[in-house]
Amino acid sequence: MEPALISPASASFLGIPGKIIFILIPLAGIALFGYIIFRRMAPLLKAAPDDRFNRFGQRIKSVVKIWLGQWRHPRYMLIGVVHIFIFAGFLILGARSTQLVFLGVVNDFVLPGFGGVFGSFYSILKDYAATWVLIACIIAGVRRWFFKPARYAVPTQYGHDHTGEALFVLGLISTLVLSESLFEASLLAAETQKGMHVGVVAPLTLVWYFKLLSSGASLATLQVIHSAAYFIHEVTFFFFLCFLPLGKHFHVITSIFNVFFMRLERGNVKPVRYGVDDEHLDDLESFGVKVFEDFTWKHMLDFYTCADCGRCSDRCPANAVSRPLSPRFISIKARDYAFEHYPLTGNNNSEPKPLIGSIYSEDEIWSCTTCGACEQECPLGIEYIDKMVDLRRGMVDEGMVPQSLQKPLSALEKRGNPWGKMERKRADWTKEMAEDCPVKILEKGKTADTLYFVDSISSFDDRMQEIARSSAKILQSAGIDFGILGKAEKDSGHEVRRFGEEMLFQDLKDQNTEAILNSGAKRIVTSDPHAYNALKKDYSDLPPVEHISQTIVREVQSGALRLKPVEDANKIYVYHDPCYLGRHNGLYEDPRQALDAIAGINRVEMEGNCRDRSFCCGGGGLMLFYEPEEEQRMGVLRVRMAKEAGANVIVTACPFCLVNIEDAIKVAGLEGEMEAIDLAELVEQHMVVDAPAEPSKPENA
Repeated sequence: MEPALISPASASFLGIPGKIIFILIPLAGIALFGYIIFRRMAPLLKAAPDDRFNRFGQRIKSVVKIWLGQWRHPRYMLIGVVHIFIFAGFLILGARSTQLVFLGVVNDFVLPGFGGVFGSFYSILKDYAATWVLIACIIAGVRRWFFKPARYAVPTQYGHDHTGEALFVLGLISTLVLSESLFEASLLAAETQKGMHVGVVAPLTLVWYFKLLSSGASLATLQVIHSAAYFIHEVTFFFFLCFLPLGKHFHVITSIFNVFFMRLERGNVKPVRYGVDDEHLDDLESFGVKVFEDFTWKHMLDFYTCADCGRCSDRCPANAVSRPLSPRFISIKARDYAFEHYPLTGNNNSEPKPLIGSIYSEDEIWSCTTCGACEQECPLGIEYIDKMVDLRRGMVDEGMVPQSLQKPLSALEKRGNPWGKMERKRADWTKEMAEDCPVKILEKGKTADTLYFVDSISSFDDRMQEIARSSAKILQSAGIDFGILGKAEKDSGHEVRRFGEEMLFQDLKDQNTEAILNSGAKRIVTSDPHAYNALKKDYSDLPPVEHISQTIVREVQSGALRLKPVEDANKIYVYHDPCYLGRHNGLYEDPRQALDAIAGINRVEMEGNCRDRSFCCGGGGLMLFYEPEEEQRMGVLRVRMAKEAGANVIVTACPFCLVNIEDAIKVAGLEGEMEAIDLAELVEQHMVVDAPAEPSKPENA
């Protein structure tokens, strides 16, 4: 049967057969796209190695959940849902766009498997997809132009914002769905006029609407619309394809690969260089990232993948207090550098520039608390902590260490703690409770089933020693056979490593590992999330490690630890999730279960700012010594969040959080209204103390 309209493959334009035109457009588009991608690959081929070709099952799950399922997008509900509709429409319409390319060459082309009943179903689905994509583009465009969120703003020193590019791309997407719908609607209208069989037209879709509009048009007019719509769609499609790698919309292409290769573990940091083990670090001529090519290929892929959505910076505590750091621009500035130094045409033969001082500042990199909020929020699997650590390694290697950090780093090297206190005083916190709660020091052949790893701040800071004492009393009350390393314990080195002093960290790790293994302990307990993370993620071949909150919950559930009802029913408690207990290790429930084990406790949540969206207190370890440029303290913002939640007692499970929050309460002028206490202290206050129980063996002994 003769078709109602001449197909693109049979048409001619200015005397040129359509087949020739519609073969040349895809060939030219694909060739140009291939060339652009080849040029964009150039810096990745010079990059440092990265070990990501592993654990393929988990990586495929990440792609299904985070890329295909758009798992993180609804965390910003409106634009997240809009993006999901556009993304889903893209996937659905991809098959139609492929079919249209072939229709320019082969009449009545149908993709394999897209005939019959499924073909009819797909035709309806893609018509609705085109319609909702257009609606989503309109919503996104109006929001971007008239109701632009503050997180999209670009400071003058970082160039211009990308609103123009975003609106242009929304226009291209709209052009694609409109032209595809016009192409089909014009054919359906012509078939109707000729009395031919017309399949089901999905109501309230663009195709349905355009068919109604064109029902009175002549066949000649419908032919013009049909041919013009096809030509516009094909030119727009391949133009769009080649435009994507030129800016922030490169993520449309790279995101699936970036999510596939994203980090699978939290809390750990990359080695100095993949393929070089700790024993051979001395053989390296240079540490860390100093020039662009020192980044790994995955980190360069991150730069290409950044969608400039601003979610990372919106949740970044350093950015919230106006420190000179916005994670978003770590990626954008590096991408701009790559585009400039690896151009699409010609060669840039200039010498690599040091990144610090050219695109990044020293304060910018030192401002990061490694809290992980940026990585938790990013919907595309972009990593920042490893980049920060590598940039710091490079600065340390070049001697660019802030003045305020030089003394504590030197003290760590000499004394094993940042205060420079004598090693023999590390166990002095036990002296004032020697009669009520004697603490064994695991030396001279003494052993215990459980090692309580105290770490530096709880060993030497007068206020934080209360956490150590409370933890020891909890362990004793539960009948746990425990001891400490005493002077043999060194700082866990958690922040030492994350501040770029890799060799000092290795030394601390080796000394601690030897002492822990010599103690004979079968389990390690710590009340410091930073030590917990270091022992679990940075050390190896140690006994199982747990946080004191996990110990409390287990012993309460077993009946070994009994708690009395809350002492003051008028107090309203809120739990602050420490970054290295929550986001980096996923321990959200244990501390809350430990709190709720106190009968009658009145506990609230900082809704929207708790669990994996917890707001950093200001950073632990060496961050206590760093003097950043900031308008206000992170801890002050956190205290205000707690007050807005209706709480008057902030419970922490980290000594560094307690330091920062107690200080913030004073700075905020809320003494008398708000107070802070550590989880171990609160539990110890509510313990039912009986005669000392017989020591119990750990489950995994």
